[in-house]
Amino acid sequence: MLRTSPRPPTGHPGRRRRAWSTALAALGLLLATLYSGAATPDTGTKTTELNATPQAAQVVRVAEFLAECPYSHRLPDDPIVFPGLPGASHMHSFFGSRVTNAHTDVTDLLGSSSTCSPAVDTSSYWVPTMYRNDQAVEPTGTTFYYLGEGVRDDVIQRIRPFPQGLRIVAGNAKATGVNDPTSVTRWSCLHHGEVNPSKDFVTCPAGSMLESYLDFPQCWNGTDLDSADHKSHMSYPVNGACPASHPVPVPKLRQVLRYPVSGSTQGLRLASGPGYTMHGDFFNAWPENELARRVTNCINVIVKCGADGNPS
Repeated sequence: MLRTSPRPPTGHPGRRRRAWSTALAALGLLLATLYSGAATPDTGTKTTELNATPQAAQVVRVAEFLAECPYSHRLPDDPIVFPGLPGASHMHSFFGSRVTNAHTDVTDLLGSSSTCSPAVDTSSYWVPTMYRNDQAVEPTGTTFYYLGEGVRDDVIQRIRPFPQGLRIVAGNAKATGVNDPTSVTRWSCLHHGEVNPSKDFVTCPAGSMLESYLDFPQCWNGTDLDSADHKSHMSYPVNGACPASHPVPVPKLRQVLRYPVSGSTQGLRLASGPGYTMHGDFFNAWPENELARRVTNCINVIVKCGADGNPS
């Protein structure tokens, strides 16, 4: 006689296992639906917390980009003040373009080899060489900031790039003392704010460095790339705006040099004389598109950018 297996009674373990498996499968389907976002009818416009894109880091509201341009070479040349006259100037230390000499023009600078980061900045920057006991001392920190500060926000929004070939001189090689208003330099000590800054050299604690700050004028007459005195085509702002005689706001160039010098200032001098004769020259050779991008993306919108011209 054929024997059949009896039907399992209600509550048998096999039935409970099948019911539990069915429940787990349903739960898995629900979780998969939620994680895929399918539970949200308008999947084109909404995201779940799991797949939302993180918010970008908040940018610093400072109108700035910069170039780091280490020391390149020394020559007694000045292609702005003494163009075409090699040896006519006191000794200068050059930064940026490696080709600068007395005969340099903007065509020579464009595309030249440069010490700058970014390398696209082939502008030339130079200052009188520093000496200690008649031994040349070159800065080991060489940062050139392009800023929107010094003018109102509405003026910052109108700042335009420097025209290619613009030449600017800041400071006065023939300044007569710390009270001479034509001297615009400032000397201080790295990480030692307790030492009061001065237009002349200051005594820095051991382990510190002597810093030179120099701000260039940031208002252009809109016409001339240079002038007879190499200054009249530029102006500093007045009451947060550019004067009517120089209506075009351009970036403020701030030159910050750090020299490996501390302790007594005895025997310290510039090729032009005492510390208050510090001056700087700038010969613009930025590629027009790169400079325009930085002015638009960093300065006009008041965003702090790095050497690559992107928010830092």
